[in-house]
Amino acid sequence: MSMLWRFITDFFTYETTKSVVVKSWSVGIINRVVQLLIIIYFVCWVFLHEKAYQVKDSGIESSVMTKVKGFGYHNNRVMDVADYVAPTQVVYSSMPLAESQNIFQSVLTKQSCGSLSLALSLTHSLTHSLTHSLTHSLSSTGIITGACVNSSEGGRCEMEGWCPAENDKVIMQPMMEVENFTIFIKNSIRFPMFNVTRGNFPSSLNTTYIRSCTYDPEHNRHCPIFKVGDVLRYTGQNFSTIAQTGGEIGINIEWECNLDESEERCEPHYSFTRLDAVFQKNAISQGYNFRFAKYYKTENGMENRTDFRTLHKAYAIRFDILVTGLAGKFNTVPTLINLVAAFTSVGLGTVLCDIILLNFLKGADQYKAKKFEEVSESQIQILLSQESCSQLSIKPEEKISDDSGAVSLCLDQQL
Repeated sequence: MSMLWRFITDFFTYETTKSVVVKSWSVGIINRVVQLLIIIYFVCWVFLHEKAYQVKDSGIESSVMTKVKGFGYHNNRVMDVADYVAPTQVVYSSMPLAESQNIFQSVLTKQSCGSLSLALSLTHSLTHSLTHSLTHSLSSTGIITGACVNSSEGGRCEMEGWCPAENDKVIMQPMMEVENFTIFIKNSIRFPMFNVTRGNFPSSLNTTYIRSCTYDPEHNRHCPIFKVGDVLRYTGQNFSTIAQTGGEIGINIEWECNLDESEERCEPHYSFTRLDAVFQKNAISQGYNFRFAKYYKTENGMENRTDFRTLHKAYAIRFDILVTGLAGKFNTVPTLINLVAAFTSVGLGTVLCDIILLNFLKGADQYKAKKFEEVSESQIQILLSQESCSQLSIKPEEKISDDSGAVSLCLDQQL
């Protein structure tokens, strides 16, 4: 019962601050140094570097258009854009926008549609269950029809597919002119929160400059034309190596705009990376390739027409253009929030100094006695009665001192 009463009396208490002036050089220096570091952090990092006084917009609206130009020789033929560039594909990813271009060179296989036999290790008799299990099953070169027979060479089953089967062992000679091809990139971006629209090259650029320039991060950073060989060098790749197996290259367009300044200073920054670098050392599935076919027929009468196709296995350099953006502009709300946080954080110096005074200095007991004081109602009544008695004994010419309640301690001698 006594513990419960003690808990109730302790709960219904009131704490107020008491001002204790500690005249100590060491504690005073620590307090001011901590406050100075906090102020420097908020001024230099939070406000100047992170621009916490701004409201930010990263929900961009963007579009990308690309064009590839260049001529080369492959399989003793002159190749132009229509031959070696795959249709543009939009790739959905975590980025706001990604667009890809495939520059490829292919291995050709001419095939016709027909049937071929597949050798199987069968017993002397073909059971109905085996025949049923093979019907419409898939293989690497076609579909097994389920028609199987025994022969002197062993069991054979019919398979329908394109003939001859693809040969993956063909050695391909890469088109070395790809290194000199150029990629033109036109990117527009809009920050809907501020209704600001920008393009990746200024309107002041003329036709003569566009036709003759290529991108350079130091001298021609506004040029939207990129040389394939230069892009590969920026990523640390060797063209001869990547041309054999293909690969995926990322062109990152980053917009970081401070709209408190002129909108003309809102410019893109380009960076380049090898997206599939993690698979370069793998024994399987290196590089980048894909297949497509072109179809035609031979006319030998209406009943004897034969379907043919040319199968292309293309080893491509895939360029993914990734666009990101972040714009900021001054706003009163984040400014006030961060100012309040700064002023509040300055008080951490007082907390640190209290920890030092209460735990590490020789005068800690004296400081505790002055800082923490418990006053009960009975003590207050006694003090009030003493005060009334003392006031009755005061002479008219005497003055009552005005005590602010501050207590001064000198701890330098006790450090």
